[in-house]
Amino acid sequence: MAENYRMTDEPITDQTEDRVIGRASATERQANSADKFHFWLRPHEQVNPFDIVDAEHLDESHTYGLVTDIHHSTDAPAHLSNYIANDFGELVDDPNTPRQGANVCEVSVMANSGENYMPVQTESLVRFADEDGIHRGLGIEIMKQKEDEGNRPVRVPAGLIQMSNGVTAVAHLDIDYLVGPEAAHVNVAGISGLATKTSYAMFLLQSLRQVLARAAHAQGAPPDVAVILVNVKHNDLLQIHEEAERYPDGDLAMWDAMGLLAQPFRDVQYLLPAGKVTQRSIDTPNSYEPYPPLGAYKIYAYGLRDAYSRLPNLLADVPDEYGVLDAIMGELIEGLDRAKRGQGDWTDVHTWNDLLWKSPLRKWIEGDAHAPGALQQRSLLRFVRYLNRLIRDRNSGLLVEKREQRWVTIEDEMRAIEGGKTYVVDIARLQDHEQALVFGDIVRTVYDVMASGSQDDFDLTGLEDAPSDNAPKKVILFVDELNKFAPTGGRDAPLLLDLIEIAERGRSLGIILISAQQFSSAVHSRVIGNSATRVFGRTAPTELSQAAYRDLAEGVRGHLARLGKGELILTHPLYRQPVKIRFPRPAYRQPGT
Repeated sequence: MAENYRMTDEPITDQTEDRVIGRASATERQANSADKFHFWLRPHEQVNPFDIVDAEHLDESHTYGLVTDIHHSTDAPAHLSNYIANDFGELVDDPNTPRQGANVCEVSVMANSGENYMPVQTESLVRFADEDGIHRGLGIEIMKQKEDEGNRPVRVPAGLIQMSNGVTAVAHLDIDYLVGPEAAHVNVAGISGLATKTSYAMFLLQSLRQVLARAAHAQGAPPDVAVILVNVKHNDLLQIHEEAERYPDGDLAMWDAMGLLAQPFRDVQYLLPAGKVTQRSIDTPNSYEPYPPLGAYKIYAYGLRDAYSRLPNLLADVPDEYGVLDAIMGELIEGLDRAKRGQGDWTDVHTWNDLLWKSPLRKWIEGDAHAPGALQQRSLLRFVRYLNRLIRDRNSGLLVEKREQRWVTIEDEMRAIEGGKTYVVDIARLQDHEQALVFGDIVRTVYDVMASGSQDDFDLTGLEDAPSDNAPKKVILFVDELNKFAPTGGRDAPLLLDLIEIAERGRSLGIILISAQQFSSAVHSRVIGNSATRVFGRTAPTELSQAAYRDLAEGVRGHLARLGKGELILTHPLYRQPVKIRFPRPAYRQPGT
């Protein structure tokens, strides 16, 4: 044994203050390495995958590792030997030949207290890590150093790590890797219902808001982060301003353990869509009840002049192999752009009916005017047929001939976003093409607003207005069912391209995407791949074989299929290994309560 290797000679007893649970073990066939080691477990000791252990190492340092798998080995050369030892399977009492066995844990190395990455030596004592050890293993102590040196918040509570021996530690995320500038974006995946994707995203947003609010208050500055939530399922996010009527057992203790307040969202503005009922009662939105009380929401709708620049999103699902429809929409958008300035042949086109029956489109179809470029009559007829179907047959009431004076537009509301506010845009009852129109409007408008305040070299195409004086420094955008808007293998629709732009360069503009979906494999790889923090709930075994999960170790992937409700696996750029966390449910009124 090397002279500088100081292995503790204390006896292994239950009276040891920090109880030894085993010793490191290296064999001829299973050697320890700088990345992995094994240890045998004392009789009657129990550990579970994702427990974090502390192994004594060279120069009085400690190596911290994540238990990824547990094996039980015996001295039996084959299963047949055990069968024979039990009277050829007939014996149900004690076997004739008792076997010697041991539980052996496989551990992935996370960190070493002395930055010593020699392999853990055989016979090293192994214990459960304490809270400080868990934080050292994950790299959370580096976040604390950044806080002390920069006198600013860095650690964002993201859940609780609960060990088999009862030790609990807070899992923190580094704010620089959550909302920039180092990295950004969060993606949550897992089976619907069991994975609690929306609940976790809302908890994380509340945690982040509280950390930022404390920092702003300490500096005497106003909040400078706005949050936009897109409600895609029932009325899940339409009561986030209301106090929860009750808290499940243990939830308040979890909030308190992380230093957070269990409270609903403050300063919330709801934007609810117009529907066919709204046209008879202009204060009734097309939303699932119960929706917010009158005065807490605004109704949005789209007249032609509000929506024409977003037509490519509305018609994104229409087949257009040769780009003919795109060319027609290009002519339409350009014509209506000129009409806003009082120029061109489109000045009398104000409504959807005007577009279908009184616009230059109709003249081109009927031969009363020459169509620009190589546009042919059959292509123009096809475009009008698709558009008419969306407006007449598949219109939930969102596309209106005339927008009521008190109704708003998404673009105007997004251009007026303010730091400290939370905006909930409801699209739950809209049809798929209408959801694409609204979400695309949000994404492009926010991008334009934030890009117009940046001096960096970005594509500013389509910019018209400068942001308001109260424009936030950062905008956090949350959307569930991301696969609808950024599907794998989807054609280069404008909305998909905008989402890729935000995923790849949004952090430089201050746009942060928090997204969720059931299956990561169903989302475009460039959007998923640019999410610095990834969260996994229970996942189907067939999904785990997809390329989107290849970065996870085999043992971690196997455990994803066994997670319970409220359990998640969290990865983060500063974490050396994934960790399993629990989190409290959001502290606002839940649907059905």
